[in-house]
Amino acid sequence: MTKLASREEMLALLDWFQAMGADAAVDETSCDWLARGPTPPGAAFAWPRPDDAPARVPPESASSRRPVPQNPPADVTRPRAATPLGASEAETGARRIAREAPSLEALEAALKSFDGCGLKATATKLCFYRGAPAADLMIVGEAPGRDEDLEGKPFVGRAGRLLDKMLAAIGLSESDVHITNIVYWRPPGNRTPTPQEALACRPFLERQIELVAPKIVVAVGGSAAKELFGVAEGIMRLRGKWRELTVGDRKIQALATLHPAYLLRTPAAKNLAWLDLLQIRSKL
Repeated sequence: MTKLASREEMLALLDWFQAMGADAAVDETSCDWLARGPTPPGAAFAWPRPDDAPARVPPESASSRRPVPQNPPADVTRPRAATPLGASEAETGARRIAREAPSLEALEAALKSFDGCGLKATATKLCFYRGAPAADLMIVGEAPGRDEDLEGKPFVGRAGRLLDKMLAAIGLSESDVHITNIVYWRPPGNRTPTPQEALACRPFLERQIELVAPKIVVAVGGSAAKELFGVAEGIMRLRGKWRELTVGDRKIQALATLHPAYLLRTPAAKNLAWLDLLQIRSKL
């Protein structure tokens, strides 16, 4: 006879699922992701159509049954399915769309209608930026997490709160900086964005940097630094070294530093982050 799990065991299992990134139910049946091969996430995603679902017949008699409408009301607009494109096709389309955006508002609207990144199909909200629309300091992280996906803003969870404290230590607040990520949608399970996903979002990020016009760009974490600087070294080799970032016709001073999420796991590394912060304050 199988022993039923206790309430404490079930709660512990739910906590484990959340720690592994399974914090939202997306289907009634599980999916074997390994069997998908090279198919990108979201390739088969499609919103269910109201007229595709079978009509449920209530147990009342036939005379008391109400007719079930087979078509949605005329004023209801079905959401579009996100259709991921090939890497080169996605980048080409993104570059054309991003180049035509004259403002951050227009760039955000373009991102909302852009279907070239497969992350859009599994995320809840677009996480564009938080902070000032124009700032001397622009911070670029890796990707939204669970809290960011729910709120629709980057760096609002535990790591974001630590980032705010780090900025406050050098006299800066949210109104003094512009904060974003290399991708604008949360990767499933908080995994690292793939090079294809970062490539699809890259034209929007470059246009965002042009519109914000910062004096300094800070890459937070190894993934952001590698994508921004086009290098393969680890964050410990990259951090603390100034380099020149070319975006459009502008050359911007750039620095890589440790991600606040890493500092939460490794408090002993905070002294290295503090040295980087002192360099940023000196440049500003």
